[in-house]
Amino acid sequence: MNGAGGRPTPPPYDPQLTDALVWFKATFEPIPLLPGNIQENRAIVAAITPSLASALEGHDGVVSSERVAAGPRGEIELTVVEPAVRTAAPRPAALVIHGGGLVLGDRFFAAGEAIGLAERYGVVAVLVEYRRAPEFPGTAPVEDCYAALQWIEAHAGELHVDLARVVVTGFSAGGGLSAGVALMARDLGGPRLAGQLLGCPMLDDRDATASTRQFDGIGVWDRTNNRTAWSAVLGPEPRGEVSPYAAPARATDLSGLPPAFVDVGGAEVFRDEAVDYASRIWAAGGSAELHVWDGGFHGFAGFAPEAWASRASAVVTDSWWRRVLRLDGAVPGSQSTVASASEAAAVPGSPHPAADPDPAAAPATAEGEPGQGGEPAPSGRA
Repeated sequence: MNGAGGRPTPPPYDPQLTDALVWFKATFEPIPLLPGNIQENRAIVAAITPSLASALEGHDGVVSSERVAAGPRGEIELTVVEPAVRTAAPRPAALVIHGGGLVLGDRFFAAGEAIGLAERYGVVAVLVEYRRAPEFPGTAPVEDCYAALQWIEAHAGELHVDLARVVVTGFSAGGGLSAGVALMARDLGGPRLAGQLLGCPMLDDRDATASTRQFDGIGVWDRTNNRTAWSAVLGPEPRGEVSPYAAPARATDLSGLPPAFVDVGGAEVFRDEAVDYASRIWAAGGSAELHVWDGGFHGFAGFAPEAWASRASAVVTDSWWRRVLRLDGAVPGSQSTVASASEAAAVPGSPHPAADPDPAAAPATAEGEPGQGGEPAPSGRA
């Protein structure tokens, strides 16, 4: 059945999430993303992204330092976020890649995720300032991220990192870039990854799925925003050959990849491409864990952490991190002890892809309580 303007009827939103959806739209997307206003949208995102110093307030057990990596197009700024006290044994590490549709945001957009990983799992998290489109199109963003992964490997001793426990993680565009980095590491003989977390990932430039048609002009990070972003990266449609490192859904071979965690809302543009990507990893004999949250909009967990879907998302994400990092006696493929739903809802490393710089201003949940179930993880939107 078709809805307004011939658009296929989309699935309904979870009633517990609708207030948060309205707040997200008003805060992060007051204007559509169009080719002529990318700079204006950048200014909006920059104005509501907390500084690193602000994000670190109250997190006394975490410290940060600034580094520089050599990239294919010049120096790349990195921020290392790590526990203040070093353990005797080498620590796990994560390359944390911010969202923003490949055109918006900066590395501090993902600071909340990095801080959460350091606090909860003892991870050395590295934030990367990759170059954005349209100034740096094509594979430029993913190549910068891959260079940051190589930097982690080269500085493992200095960072006191266990190279057998390195994960690449990101949400939205950061999820797509994480998938691209995993493909590059496989193909180019790069650092071996223990896992890849793909939160509501931006994977496919072809604009051909049912979910992209359903969310044309509605919701957040809709079809218009997505088309604008991909055109900035790859040029206008129709497109010729596209690198799978830039658009991982274009990859024809998904074998030999690290275990993937794929998490997406059921009511967002990226639903179908995320499901397809996980399905093709399985078909290639690989390991993937897929969660599709019925009625979830893009980035829902970061805005309504007390909603039942957000709590459930936090629990399963926490479980995956403990298994892939082999924490608390967990080993890959085994059942690990996870936090209770109420505790895990506050997991800063859970898939909370949108920044919430002012938790007190967050929308109320269905029960009428402020959406302050835990530290928001400003990991970026699309």
